[in-house]
Amino acid sequence: MTIDSQEQLERLIRVGGVVAAVCRLMGSRLEPGMTTKELDDIGRAALEQEGCRSAPQLMYDFPGATCISINHAVAHGIPDDTRIQPGDMVNIDVSAEREGMFADTGASFIVPPVRPEQKHLCQTTRKALNRAVQAVRTGQKLNAIGRAIEQTANDHGYTVIRNLGSHGVGHSLHEEPGFIPGFYDPRDKRVMQEGMVFTIEPFLSTGAEHADDHDDGWTLITEPGIMTAQYEHTLVVTKRGPIVVTL
Repeated sequence: MTIDSQEQLERLIRVGGVVAAVCRLMGSRLEPGMTTKELDDIGRAALEQEGCRSAPQLMYDFPGATCISINHAVAHGIPDDTRIQPGDMVNIDVSAEREGMFADTGASFIVPPVRPEQKHLCQTTRKALNRAVQAVRTGQKLNAIGRAIEQTANDHGYTVIRNLGSHGVGHSLHEEPGFIPGFYDPRDKRVMQEGMVFTIEPFLSTGAEHADDHDDGWTLITEPGIMTAQYEHTLVVTKRGPIVVTL
């Protein structure tokens, strides 16, 4: 979508603040032995308390309020009776609707004990997100986002999951601009417009370039043993740079 009023921006900022807070809350409550369904229940209750509706449930009838993906599950993991274990890497993706506006955020968390290779992957993925955010401004090409992400991954010896990327958001969970690659595509001539709203969500991996469909119909996975981290913000394009609504 494209923001065309201060009132729209304020509503987007409000829902962005909620999903960011809920993601942080869920991450803080992670502990070995709890199920992903129990973790999802924490997120569901927090969203409902703030008058929000789960976006994946609302738009796609997803079987959970949030997406929770563990280890080689990269995205769209279904909350269930899976028990979280020490050393797991857990990705939490929270998106919601409030007052007719949608915002989307996500982060990877490591359940102690933390291995150095996990910590480095997460630090680098956050760096990729920050560099991509810094590339956002009115008149810039959208492929500057993928350039920043891919360059950061290459600098640190990681790969990019190429079939997962950023996307437009605002009036719906997924809308124009469509798929924004996490790699540099010189054929993509789209330009960032004033007020444009989209996510930035790099997926950096220790070797995979593609996430495959799991047989549950939702979860996207790599080969076991491959680690992937993801961090995500929703933002608005302006002449002075981005307004990040999910900080």
